[in-house]
Amino acid sequence: MKHPAQATLLQTLNNRFQQNRRRHPSLAWESVFARLESSPSALVSLGRMEASGGEPDVIGLDTTTGQVLFCDCSAESPNGRRSLCYDRQALDARKENKPEGNVVDEAARMGVELLSEQQYRDVQQLGEFDTRTSSWIQTPPEVRELGGALFCDRRYGRVFVYHNGAQSYYAARGFRGLLRV
Repeated sequence: MKHPAQATLLQTLNNRFQQNRRRHPSLAWESVFARLESSPSALVSLGRMEASGGEPDVIGLDTTTGQVLFCDCSAESPNGRRSLCYDRQALDARKENKPEGNVVDEAARMGVELLSEQQYRDVQQLGEFDTRTSSWIQTPPEVRELGGALFCDRRYGRVFVYHNGAQSYYAARGFRGLLRV
């Protein structure tokens, strides 16, 4: 028997899955459910995504591994994951006005990956996300070594990629996670 919180989460995920069939037209909930039942750690991660405002949903399959891909599909960057700098190095470098944390550590704690630039662009094909907010994305080492980090948003019907100091943080910038199940 499932814990009541797990049952509620599974019902929420099923409802979202059914309401957003365009994100995963060739997948059946039964196959997604079977994967979730065999992966308790995935349910924990999805619970954390949901609790922080991510509204996770299935966005497809990894064609190489066959894994089901979940991503935060909230209209704006998840509210419970904003005002964070990029990584631990950036957080440690701030001497004052430090944010509460950083996206790299928070994603790891949640058991999810930060989206790459291409994954962010792919998700934008499924809807219009981050039209008033922005989301940190995976930053190439060569950019990070110079003190920067990358983030994206959608404005004017286009996806934009920007850079900022990795130590910066803003109330309207968070991150979207990707979970493989």
